Amino acid sequence: MTTPGLPLRQLLMSLGEPLVELQAAPAGLDVLVRDVAILDPEDPATAAAGELVLAIGARGRAALPALRAAGRAKAAAVAVKLDAPGQADALREAATEAGVALLSVRRETRWEHLDALARAVIGGPDTPEAAEHNVGDLFSLAQTTAVLTGGIVSIEDTSSRVLAYSRSADSAEVDDLRRLSILGWQGPEPYLSKLREWGIFQHLRSSDSVIAVEPHPELGLRRRLAIGIRAGAQPLGTIWVQEGSQPLTEQAEQALVGAARVAAAQLVRRRREVSADVRLTQTLLTGLLEGSTGPQSLATHLGLHQHRPATVLAYAAIGTDLNRSELTGLISVHTAARHRGALLAPIDTRIYVLLPELPTGLPMATVRAWAQEVVDAARNHLGVELRAAIGSTVTGLGAVPASRAQADRILDAMGRGGVVPEVAALIDVQAEVLVSEVLALLQERPALRDPRLSALTEYDARHGTRLGESVLAWLDALGEVRVAAQALHIHPNTLRYRVRRAEQLTGVDLAQPQQRLLAMLQLRLPADEEQ
Repeated sequence: MTTPGLPLRQLLMSLGEPLVELQAAPAGLDVLVRDVAILDPEDPATAAAGELVLAIGARGRAALPALRAAGRAKAAAVAVKLDAPGQADALREAATEAGVALLSVRRETRWEHLDALARAVIGGPDTPEAAEHNVGDLFSLAQTTAVLTGGIVSIEDTSSRVLAYSRSADSAEVDDLRRLSILGWQGPEPYLSKLREWGIFQHLRSSDSVIAVEPHPELGLRRRLAIGIRAGAQPLGTIWVQEGSQPLTEQAEQALVGAARVAAAQLVRRRREVSADVRLTQTLLTGLLEGSTGPQSLATHLGLHQHRPATVLAYAAIGTDLNRSELTGLISVHTAARHRGALLAPIDTRIYVLLPELPTGLPMATVRAWAQEVVDAARNHLGVELRAAIGSTVTGLGAVPASRAQADRILDAMGRGGVVPEVAALIDVQAEVLVSEVLALLQERPALRDPRLSALTEYDARHGTRLGESVLAWLDALGEVRVAAQALHIHPNTLRYRVRRAEQLTGVDLAQPQQRLLAMLQLRLPADEEQ
């Protein structure tokens, strides 16, 4: 259901630069926005009059059809994400030609958050959307608090990162701490050190009361009030009110107490929403890796391009003495440092990392180096030995299960032993993987085994002999008796005797190539698999 509409200018003021940036407005900023529409990348490019069209998954020039369709339908605006700065020029030109406003959305912004906030802003404060998502949330609270206190407000988290702030009509009223905090989204360390020295932060963490910070002109600081945001005994952040050219109102302290309580409720709800978002992401990612969920759900949820290269890394710890949470955290941090969009999912005993939207032509050596960094860090910092497998690079999210399957094949082969690297792609261990899979087949289907070789293994187990092991060493050495005997630490004549004895007991003719090949495979099975 549409509404009478909200001017694009007002929508942009409510959403603000943290979410979107205006790229073009050929029809001006007074065009009315009446509704929000999500354009799925697999759907035909359509729009309706007055809509804000969220072009999910259509990055860069791929958004051109959406712009043209929006222009034909007289939509209000189209919002897109840009892969590169240069893409804005072509899109601005297309938007101007189509007569529709173009908004660029920050890459970190989640589409569902923008959708919910835009609907709430357009619907007005009395709509269900506004009630559920608390339109304007902390920014709205900061502005309201500024009006009630007569000051300039900022809301920060426990690390002094700015979460929201009020608008100031006169920039001359803003002091250095406020200005630098807004520009850097975090208070500058020299000022923060002074606040710690004066005991301000200690008070804010331990008390519910308002504290005043007197002006320090030599430091560029004006007078301000502050209060901690708390949920019970847990600190959640702080609200700061800087005095401008006029003194703060008499009700400023009372207003701050109320604002802190409202902010606490909002931050608690935000944390719950983030937790729910993380759980949904994990569910969709696990479903994609296992092949039970299609790519569209995850792509839409995270704003990912479905048809960009992707690959899966798989990690497995050697041994069972392992702190899963520490290892998961380590892998997350190292991988995120190399690829912003990396996603992690523990499944059973393995930890998988999906690398979506990889640059076309990214060298395998680069991905291998990323995985090696994780393996080295796990050993150096956690004392954990890891194996890492690099799945195939696939053309899109739809083929991610195949990449994961290949990574699993590699880890399975690594787990069977042999000389393999810590980090491997299929090209590194092709032979080991194929032999591993043949052995797995022999394990699963005993009927495929040669009963004579099974009898030899049983004979060794009953009599404590090593005939099967000796035959395998001789075959691995291509019949070089001295080489095989040296590997077993026995005399060459002893080896010759054992090979003859094995042939006599089983009737296997090791002069036949096919029987040698089967013996080389079957005798690699663990002894308990043959009993």
